[in-house]
Parts: sequence; structure tokens; C-alpha cells
Amino acid sequence: MDPHLIVTDLDNTLLNAQHDLDALTIETFQALAARGHHLALASGRHFHDITAFRRRLGVPAYIMSTNGAHLYGPDDSLIAEQWVPAELVRALVELPRGADIRLNLYTGEEWLIDASAPELKALHAHTGFHYRVADLEAHDGRGVGKVLCIGDPEALAALEQSITETLGTRLHMTYSMAHSLEIMAEGVNKGATLERLLAHLDLPAERCLAFGDNLNDAEMLALAGHGFVMENAHPDLPRRVPDAIRIGHHHPNGVAWQLRDFFSLA
Repeated sequence: MDPHLIVTDLDNTLLNAQHDLDALTIETFQALAARGHHLALASGRHFHDITAFRRRLGVPAYIMSTNGAHLYGPDDSLIAEQWVPAELVRALVELPRGADIRLNLYTGEEWLIDASAPELKALHAHTGFHYRVADLEAHDGRGVGKVLCIGDPEALAALEQSITETLGTRLHMTYSMAHSLEIMAEGVNKGATLERLLAHLDLPAERCLAFGDNLNDAEMLALAGHGFVMENAHPDLPRRVPDAIRIGHHHPNGVAWQLRDFFSLA
């Protein structure tokens, strides 16, 4: 079989309910790498967060981090990146928001947050990558891949509307979870970065398999020749990518079982 590109989201897609990798998933990815297929991990997580899972998988995988703001090779070489313009970062930081909304900045090296949020640490318990509380009002806005707002979905919807009204189409906004509003530069999404990766590998989209569960996966799933939506996906995602195939739940091993079937792995 000709080499394919397999690209997958992490949380609620490749990872189990404990935000960790199962043995079957690791075995499956190692078998695919041994057959010469290309692998990629695509997540809203920070690059340093994702690399911990790549080490656990034990395979050479590309990384599309921060919802596609950065694209790295299996050797950690930077292939492409796009920052949020500094003046827009500053505008987002200064925009009024509810007191319970946690503001986060993803820089090249760090995850910064405006106040402690211990409940977020469980999501990253298996990687050891955590936020640093910082004075975001004093940040100059440079070198930021995304601005992340975490809070009540209704409060985030109101904030999203405010951002749309004040900053127009100069940003790309999406959701990775119901309580996580992700804000990147205009044109930055997993689909646009997947297109760059396919060009880098000189592969047609028809030889790409993509897996996802939430709205920030929509562009990636629409581009791939074989898009797969998890059973536990956001209810709006199947409507956004009607040609994608609905597969099993992320827990346990929905992605691994689909890959084993598609590539006839024993």
C-alpha cells in the first residue's frame, strides 16, 4: 500500500478518558510507522505538551501544535508557524471579560495564564507540562501563537461576539471543548496546516486519514480524503463535515480500531 498520512487530534480522540495513551494505540502507531506511513499529531495543546505523547508512542511523528499555528517535523525542526499579530493580542488582553474567564497565552516556549486554575492540571498530568501564572496585562503581545479563553460556555459565546464586533475577521476563532475558546491569527487552523504538511510530503489529500472530535478539527476533517468523526464528537461537528465517517468512542481505542481495520493490521 502506498504511504498514507495519518493525522489525529489528541483529547477526546486519540487519548483515553484519563487523557492518556492506551497500549493498543501505541502498538498500532508503531505498526503503521514500521510500514512506512507518515504520522502527525494535531492539537490545540502546546508543542512541548504534545512531544511527551510522541515520545510515549515511540514513532517519528509530525506535530501540528496550537491548532495549527506551528508545524514541526519528526526531528522537531520548524516547518511553518504563524503568530497572532501583537496588536491583536494586546487588544484581546484588554477586552472586557467575565471575572471567571481564565485568559491564557501560548508563546513559543510557555503556557501563560492570568490566575491559578488547578482544575486544568489533570488534563496535563501525563505530560508534566503546566501553565505559569503571569501578569498578562504587562505582556507586549509578541510571540503568541494563540489566545485561549476558558470559562462558562454562555460567557464565552458573549465574549466571542464581542471579539467579532471589535476585531472583525482578523482572527480565527473556534472551540476545542465547550469551555475553551481558541483564538489564532486569521487563516490559522488545523486544515490549513494539514494542507502545508501534505505539500511538504508531496501527498494528495486522498491519501490522508484524519480523526477529530470537536469544532477545531472541522477544517482538517474536511480536507482529508478520509475524515473520521468520533462517536463522542461535538454535536455540530458531523453537520460541518457531512462526508466524514462516524466511528467509535475515543474510550476505548476508537482511533486504533479504525486504523487497524483500514490498514488490515492483525
